[in-house]
Amino acid sequence: MKVLLDTHALLWLIAGDRRLSERAIATYMDCKNHMFFSVASFWEICIKKSLDKLSLKSGWMQIIQNEMTTNSIQWLPIEMKHCAEIIHMPFHHRDPFDRLLIAQAIAEGMRLMSRDHRFSDYAIDRIW
Repeated sequence: MKVLLDTHALLWLIAGDRRLSERAIATYMDCKNHMFFSVASFWEICIKKSLDKLSLKSGWMQIIQNEMTTNSIQWLPIEMKHCAEIIHMPFHHRDPFDRLLIAQAIAEGMRLMSRDHRFSDYAIDRIW
């Protein structure tokens, strides 16, 4: 299955955070699954880092890159069809980064790994 990782999901997987569910960990560890990380999530990290709303250890960009390489996580670029999908989405969720991730998951037929229960209000399969 194709799985899009929410921003916090990848950061928590890298850190071994205890807030991860067993299902999320099992899905991530299953080599039959194809993992994706959106450019939108990286953009969100950079914005939060620039505003001092996110504390990451030194070398965090290389750590993310290494995790993606080691675990064959693919970059998901932002495509026109992803942005267009947002037009049809109800406003269950107002965060623009999350709305874009949801739109990407819908447009690409992916499941979305996220702790955010509001994602389940959309036409996607949320893994947590």
